[in-house]
Amino acid sequence: MRVESMSPGARWWYALKPASWPKVLVPAVCGQAVGAAVAGRLSAGALAFGALWMVADVAFVVLLNDWGDREVDALKRRMFPEGCSPKTIPDGILPARALLLAGLGAGAAALLVAWGAGDALDRPLLLPLAALGLLVFAAYTLPPLRLNYRGGGELLEMIGVGGVLPVMHAYAQCGAWAPAWLAALLPGLLALALASALASGLSDEQSDRAGGKRTVTALFGNAITRRATEALAGLGPLLWLAAPLLAAGAPPIGSVAPAAAVALYFRARLVEKSAGAVTNAFAAQAAYKLELHRAIWWGTAVLSAGVLAAGLCAGGRPR
Repeated sequence: MRVESMSPGARWWYALKPASWPKVLVPAVCGQAVGAAVAGRLSAGALAFGALWMVADVAFVVLLNDWGDREVDALKRRMFPEGCSPKTIPDGILPARALLLAGLGAGAAALLVAWGAGDALDRPLLLPLAALGLLVFAAYTLPPLRLNYRGGGELLEMIGVGGVLPVMHAYAQCGAWAPAWLAALLPGLLALALASALASGLSDEQSDRAGGKRTVTALFGNAITRRATEALAGLGPLLWLAAPLLAAGAPPIGSVAPAAAVALYFRARLVEKSAGAVTNAFAAQAAYKLELHRAIWWGTAVLSAGVLAAGLCAGGRPR
């Protein structure tokens, strides 16, 4: 990729990293689906809020994450010039100040969207939930906390992606922030979100360690991180399957079993790729993470469809 030949639009599109969007879009869609299932109908207003808020939230997260990680990204480019893709700030694609201002503007836009939608939909908790989602990310990567550097960043990502996002979007649809169906599915969503958070550090192991980041991979190494990732990727769908058996207010087994089967299928493929995804084997790590993403994203997408169909056919569920 020749950076100097990129147009301004191409530079911003590259900085926004569209390939990473499903990481936050999929749990948001799941929340919308569960909320609509509980309500017994789809709210067009809640869907519009979800779409607008996610555009702003994705921009906030992606741009400010690059701003917060600019020094470690530059270190990785020096350590592995051929082993990673160009980085937005170190490679001169966009200046740091532009990313900071655009990211902060996107965060402000996300709050404005939540405020307006909360008023229009009579959902007074939308703005506090949106603010919580942004604060979780701020604590993850921005000063003064920067827990992704101090330790605990993976847990914050689990809470934000696997908890706050689906809760907020379900609330937008049904007006209940913790409907029984969502509460039954959250343990599985949280486990999968943590698996994704752990795996994201695999390709940055040595540069993160050299840059002082206290990620699980940097602290405990590649092999332990892969084992934990694979365990969580298996636990998540099993928790979905167990929910109807353990909780009276859970979705019916028929609505979750296909999703669990899809996720476990790709988890098996993940395990097959594991042996090659060792430290600095960047191509093998990418293939490994692709199977993990398929397990999470396709499994959650099938879960969303199954739960939505079950709820709409039943005319809604108790909140």
